Amino acid sequence: MGKVYGYARVSSMEQNEERQMIALERIGVAAGNIYVDKQSGKDFHRGDYEQMASRLQRGDLLYILSIDRLGRNYVENSKSEAVSHEGNRHQHLCA
Repeated sequence: MGKVYGYARVSSMEQNEERQMIALERIGVAAGNIYVDKQSGKDFHRGDYEQMASRLQRGDLLYILSIDRLGRNYVENSKSEAVSHEGNRHQHLCA
């Protein structure tokens, strides 16, 4: 089995990602494997997102609280590096 990662995003510096972090930690994602961006989901040019996507390997599991935390547009989300790597799995959480 691969590594387990988590991704959280809020749209601005004023918003708080704590709810997403708690949910990811509750399911067992190590704090060092959780990536957080505080910026718009209009595209995938986000520092932690890009770092996380570059680390994902075949067989890894990525947890995201909800698909809109990955990005705004479902079609673009499905093309993103994080979910399009062959062999990667992703899970959307409801918390």
